[in-house]
Amino acid sequence: MARKKYGNTAAKNAKWIKEGRGLGRGCDYKPWLTVRDVPSDGRVHRIFGHKSQRTHHLLSDLELAVFFLLEWNSQVVDVREQFPLQVELTKKLAIDAQIPHPFSNKTEQYLSSDFLVDTDDSERPRYALQAKYTNAFNKPRTIEKLELERRYWLEKKVPWYLVTERDIPKSIIKNIEWLYPAQRDDIDQETLVEWVQFYSHHFKVNGNKKVIEVCKQLDIAYQLEIGQSLLEVRQLLANRCFYFDMNRPAHQLYCNELKAENMTHLVEALYVSNQ
Repeated sequence: MARKKYGNTAAKNAKWIKEGRGLGRGCDYKPWLTVRDVPSDGRVHRIFGHKSQRTHHLLSDLELAVFFLLEWNSQVVDVREQFPLQVELTKKLAIDAQIPHPFSNKTEQYLSSDFLVDTDDSERPRYALQAKYTNAFNKPRTIEKLELERRYWLEKKVPWYLVTERDIPKSIIKNIEWLYPAQRDDIDQETLVEWVQFYSHHFKVNGNKKVIEVCKQLDIAYQLEIGQSLLEVRQLLANRCFYFDMNRPAHQLYCNELKAENMTHLVEALYVSNQ
């Protein structure tokens, strides 16, 4: 759904700048826009980021889906949402492109990118993303503002990408949504390693059975609460102790589709993540 129009006054812009919005990294970053600042006809989300250790402000379901993909990507080290573009530069670019710069309440308005992403990839250490539903492209004004944003990041020599709902694999998003909360569970390294050994054995001898079915059998055999084994498997998957084709719905997986991480690599990775 389309968002309602809004516009800052010069006083509000000055206030936000003083608050440090758009500045910082990781847990110290403050987004230019929060869910309270932009009236929306769609759904907005506040969600904790495992990488940043702070709450992220996402202004649509599409932004939430993109955020899940970024959080799951092991190369991504920081995600800054609602990142403001320098208004003096966007004004210059607007003049050069003969595009009217956003203006409201007698004030030049700040443009923002939905995400500025930092990675540990030496070939692409940083890139910007804008998430738009395809129906937004019916509005010429939307196209103009996207062109200003594209030129901005071109000027900054930062790759910029436009993402629509057509680019989002629904099955992968559903899997990440299921796994994401389990990433916050506090489980010690030794326990994870023990679980990997335990479930690897049972997955191997029950390769042609569904994971959910085997988990139910283990709950009964070991007199566990119903769902306990599946919870532990979910935690293992969230910690990447097992790998599977993320295009496959997790609840339909067979045991032989789960591949355990190399134990040496696993111990090393868990040690690093706990430092």
